[in-house]
Amino acid sequence: MLQHKNLKAILFDSGRVLIDPRTGDWFVPLNFNRYVDKSKFDFLDELLIQLSFYNSIKFLEGKSIVLTEEEEFEHFVEFYRVLSNELPGLELNENHIVEIARDTVFNDEKFLFYEDVFEVIPQLSKSYKLGVVSDTWPSLERVFKNAGLREYFSTFVMSSKIGVIKPDELMFTTALSELNIKPEEVIFIDDNIKNIEGAAKLGMQGVLMIRDKNINACTEYETISNLKVLLSLLG
Repeated sequence: MLQHKNLKAILFDSGRVLIDPRTGDWFVPLNFNRYVDKSKFDFLDELLIQLSFYNSIKFLEGKSIVLTEEEEFEHFVEFYRVLSNELPGLELNENHIVEIARDTVFNDEKFLFYEDVFEVIPQLSKSYKLGVVSDTWPSLERVFKNAGLREYFSTFVMSSKIGVIKPDELMFTTALSELNIKPEEVIFIDDNIKNIEGAAKLGMQGVLMIRDKNINACTEYETISNLKVLLSLLG
């Protein structure tokens, strides 16, 4: 059960907690099939596709610091170049690669906010300091701004600007420092149990978000299916 007597802040992961990729895949932007021949893509072996994306993502992870959207764009151009080399059957040219990267970074519609976010986040901000702690890229903050949601978050910690990913404690301590609060005064919500465990080691209360009704989790942590449930738990 959540202890919220001395609660001052709530920290949120972004992916699968506040947002989802509209295509279902973080690395397949909305206009992917404008530049990638769907018939060629569907013809490829699924295991080969998975391995190619894995190798491309390993490239992304090789650069831990990405500070601006321009740097993010150049990084994703290289990402899709790697993917193109891994999947030569797609016959992508340089223009295709650049435009896919542009769509990945600069298209605000790439993310879909869950409906409860627009209702619950403004309500929570009246009683608590809110923050985002996410393994993500600089463009995420722009998407939140353009959706009218950034103003509700007093801190916005992104792994690409910190140089580490969760559950590294620097992700959490950065948010705590910016909010000027103690770990025991915070609830952290994530869809990954390892990240919740990392926050709990610092003294925060962890809440596991499972929006997929087909998934059951056996955990010691409080589990919620949407943000309205969180409101109910906080009374």
